[in-house]
Amino acid sequence: MKLKITSIFLLVAVVSLSAFKNPIKPVTYTVDAAKSTVTWIGKKVTGSHNGTIALQSGTLNVDGKKVTGGTFTIDMNSIKDADGSAKLEGHLKADDFFGVAKFPTTTFVITKITGSGANLNVAGNLTIKGITKPLTFPATVSVNADGTVSALAGKIVVDRTKYDIRYGSKSFFDSIGDKAIDDNFELAVKLVAKK
Repeated sequence: MKLKITSIFLLVAVVSLSAFKNPIKPVTYTVDAAKSTVTWIGKKVTGSHNGTIALQSGTLNVDGKKVTGGTFTIDMNSIKDADGSAKLEGHLKADDFFGVAKFPTTTFVITKITGSGANLNVAGNLTIKGITKPLTFPATVSVNADGTVSALAGKIVVDRTKYDIRYGSKSFFDSIGDKAIDDNFELAVKLVAKK
């Protein structure tokens, strides 16, 4: 009887150790920048502006059907206003907004993903103008039959003042009146990634 129990424990130990010897590694998917989109909305007292900005590169780490991480780089020189205002685009690229000459990219690195199924909460570190702050937002992620991964985050709210973008902020300029620009801007992201 003792020999049988010892043999069972030995078998369990061997199976357990072999499982740790060959762990399944997450697969890195590359974001298809041409099929992915990032849109932005900035609001002010007298209205709003919106437009697009391009992803320069990105990866998603996928373990089976679960996304476990990722890194994204946004090309700040690609900021476009939907109304085609070269003046607004130039101002957004200037030092009092995103300082694109000195900071040509913005990055987001996923640190944690929680939730179940397709509906997740994504936490990570957003770096704008060399300043890194934590950011969390809801997202829908799916591993598709064609082998691609799709991710959608419809409303990512970013407080620009945390990144030293104070232009037109009532938080810093009391007498600005109806020229005030909201501290928060919104991003909507649609990603498509493939192996």
